[in-house]
Amino acid sequence: MNAPARTADTAAPTRRFEGLVFFVLSILIWPFLAIGMVGAYGFSVWMYQILSHSGGM
Repeated sequence: MNAPARTADTAAPTRRFEGLVFFVLSILIWPFLAIGMVGAYGFSVWMYQILSHSGGM
C-alpha cells in the first residue's frame, strides 16, 4: 500500500521524540512486561500443580 505523502502538519518524528520513545519502552514498559510474563508462567505452573495433584508432598 502507498503511504500518504507527508505534509507540513504531519512532520517526521524528531530525534528527541525517538529517544523519548526508546526511553519509555526500555526503562518503563519492558521490565514490567518481563516481570508480568515470568509471574504469569509461575502462576500457571502453580495452578497446574494444584489441579493435577502433583505437589511434592
